[in-house]
Parts: sequence; C-alpha cells; structure tokens
Amino acid sequence: MEVSSAAAGSIEWDLEPGDVIERKQLHAKYGGRTQGGIGPSAKTPNVMIFTDPIAGERHGYYDGWMPDGLFHYSGEGQYGDQRMLSGNASILNHEVEGRALRVFQGARGNVTYLGRFVAAGWYEADAPETGGGPLRKVIVFKLRPLDIPAERPGTKLGRLLADQRETVTEVDIERLETEKTFVDPNREPYEAERRESKLVLDFSAYLRTKGHRVNRQRILPEGETRPLLTDLYVPDLDLLVEAKGSVTRENMRMAVGQLIDYNRFVRAKYRAVLVPSKPRPDLIELAETAGHAIIWPQGNSYTCSHADWLPDV
Repeated sequence: MEVSSAAAGSIEWDLEPGDVIERKQLHAKYGGRTQGGIGPSAKTPNVMIFTDPIAGERHGYYDGWMPDGLFHYSGEGQYGDQRMLSGNASILNHEVEGRALRVFQGARGNVTYLGRFVAAGWYEADAPETGGGPLRKVIVFKLRPLDIPAERPGTKLGRLLADQRETVTEVDIERLETEKTFVDPNREPYEAERRESKLVLDFSAYLRTKGHRVNRQRILPEGETRPLLTDLYVPDLDLLVEAKGSVTRENMRMAVGQLIDYNRFVRAKYRAVLVPSKPRPDLIELAETAGHAIIWPQGNSYTCSHADWLPDV
C-alpha cells in the first residue's frame, strides 16, 4: 500500500523511545490497525509493530533482543505455515515503500514505544499454532535499532544462546529441558515423554553405580535458533542414547533419525535407543541397519543388543 506524499508530510512522528501511549490514541493519530501485532499505516509512512515477550514466550515466540544485537520479532499468522504476505510483507518491504518500522512493547491498552528499527533479514523457526495446535513454520524478522542501543537478551532462549559458546555444550542430566521446551513451552508433557524421562533418569542412576559419568549434550547447529538436546551421553563409553517411552515402529524410526541428527555434531562411537522392554526382532534389525544398538531393562540390570558395547553394565 502506497502512502501519498501529502499524507506522509502532514503528521510528524513525535514519540521518543520510552514514551507510553494508549494504543487507541496511537492509531487515531498515526493510523494503522487497532488490533494484531503488525499495523502498517495508510495515514502515515509507518509500520507499527507490537510485541508482548512474556505472553509470546509461553507459545514459542521469543520476541526480543538476541546475542547478535538485533531484535528478533515473530511474524503474523496464527494457523498453518506463515507466509510473506500482508503484515509480514510490510515489514520485509518497509524501506522500499518508504516506511519506518516502529516497535512497541505491549499489545493492548497502554504500549511503550521502544524505537525505530530497520529490517536486517529474516529466518524460519518452528512454533505451535494458536490454541496448542500442531507445529508449523513461523517467520522471524531480525530488526536493527536505529535510535537506541542494543540490549542484553531477556528471553529464556536469548539467554541460552548468549551462553552457548560452542556448537555442542555439556549440560546436567537432571535438567528437564527438552527440544519442545524451546518450541512449545506452554504444552504439558505427554505421558510418553514422562516415561522417557524416567527411563533416562533410571538408566543414568544405574550407570553412576557402575562408576560412569553421564550428561546431556545441547547442540546449536549453525544457522539455527532452537537448540537440540540429546537424552543421554556417557563420555567414558562414548555412548549416545535416545530414549523412547514405548516400543513401536514409529518411535524406533524417530529415534534412529534423532541419533543420526545428533551424531553429526557429537560424533559418538556408539549410539543406542533406550526402551522400556525388548523390541521385536524386526525393530532390532532396523536399529542395527543404522548402526545403532537397543538397550532395555532386564531385572535389576540392563541388556544391550550389542553386548560388547556395555562390557561392565
């Protein structure tokens, strides 16, 4: 949408970073949508952007400052994959259209003007649909500040990325973070996930009685902004383990793929799927075809389909 030169020059922007204004008054003066997160104006050459980091983080939207010194902002579209249309396109094309990006904290009532920004690129991430629906692709814009300094990351994801110096970082086994923690943090764990967690903790406790050290590996692939988290790594055995709460073909296929993905970065000599009971022969063969073993509890001990991988367990 084009803004006429007459309209563009008729109203001067007079808000300073830190100013608070009622959203209704903001739109009455400068135009733009009165609802939603992105409000391109036909009245003035501005695109208003509204962000609520606390509410957004509960739904997998990590709007805010990131370690790259840019403000990352999730695009609009509540259902299905987000597309570069409407408000999203207005952010992408704001310079070509002669518009200023104005970012506000808050979405209703009084909002705080954060400052003027310019789009410095975008990327795609995963987040659930509104209302706890399936995961879909969301667009995340990287915005560079023009009239304020960059701030330290404030979201959980931003702080994690700031602390992650290497692609692979060791974390304590007791930390309950999962990959879903950073994609759909508001969702309650499924029963299968609770079973997986218990499997990992029980096996870890058993390994420790045998003198083995255990941990997890948090992986941040280049170009990604959501970490991967392995279930278990045993350094002295060089064993990478992925747990599944039930022995199904679907779970075995998923575990095999996850181990292949993780091991691109961990480079473990041995990889195994931890399950609650012995799988049927074809599923054991499936794991072995991928070079993986299967581990399951057996009485007070554990059995491995490759016995020589766990010589003293």
